[in-house]
Amino acid sequence: MNVADVELTKLLANALDRASTSCFTVGIATPIAAMIYGIGSIGFRFSVAVLLYLVGWLTISVFLHSMARRVLRKLA
Repeated sequence: MNVADVELTKLLANALDRASTSCFTVGIATPIAAMIYGIGSIGFRFSVAVLLYLVGWLTISVFLHSMARRVLRKLA
């Protein structure tokens, strides 16, 4: 691999990792903060639907992070 290919690979891995962090923030941290502080219509209602929602966002986040790790393994 030449230097440009290495940098493009690192750029792709960074983009995937940032996307995973964004998914975690938007899908998990924000709703939990809303439940804790009673913001919006969520309040402190914790149900199976909310749990599935959080697990879904966590799954997406972990998947994107693992894809970033796979991309970086190509450099080794």
